[in-house]
Amino acid sequence: MDTFSDPQAVARYAEGPPRLVPGFADLQRMIMLLIAERAPSDARLLVLGAGGGLEIKAFAEAKPGWQFDGVDPSAEMINLAQQTLGAFSTRTQLHQGLIDSAPEGPFDAATCILTLHFVERGERVRTLKEVRRRLKPGAPFPVAHFSFPQTSEAKNLWLARYAAFAVSSGVEPSQAENARSMIAERLPILSPEEDEQLLRDAGFDGVSLFYAGFAFRGWVAYA
Repeated sequence: MDTFSDPQAVARYAEGPPRLVPGFADLQRMIMLLIAERAPSDARLLVLGAGGGLEIKAFAEAKPGWQFDGVDPSAEMINLAQQTLGAFSTRTQLHQGLIDSAPEGPFDAATCILTLHFVERGERVRTLKEVRRRLKPGAPFPVAHFSFPQTSEAKNLWLARYAAFAVSSGVEPSQAENARSMIAERLPILSPEEDEQLLRDAGFDGVSLFYAGFAFRGWVAYA
């Protein structure tokens, strides 16, 4: 069963990122600040992979004038986002599906956190192009996901570090090892150089690294 269709896994989703992603709360805050550099106080944001609602809630708490359109392919994760957002749901429209389900915009900014590593390379390029097409000129687009060198030795090292961080955060060693194996086998992770090039290929400018946390990297780019 797909993790994001498993009701029990979805119910536990909010526990995951803070334990698995180094500096997760600060990553959300950095992304909000990068968006705020260029977005107005009444900005309209596109959030790709919005299921769970964690980033929208963090942004909404900090920026009372921002409005959000969130997109996610999982109905269960969309439902979880509704629950997570609570009163903030009045400023949020959630859309089930892929990027094609997102409104046309134009948006003042977009973001995609811990999502692109699930997307195959060809579809990732198309997704990035569709995000850019929906943005106003110069709008910021921060992204963050798994990204590390793809030689066999490097992959093993970075995923071992990912698992070690999870164990240090209280995850059972057997669960951390299962997650490491699943990531290695199933996720179409790219190298940092490839990730940066895909953003450029999609038409984004000013691509720069702003975050690195063990196996995760984050960039900001501009439409």
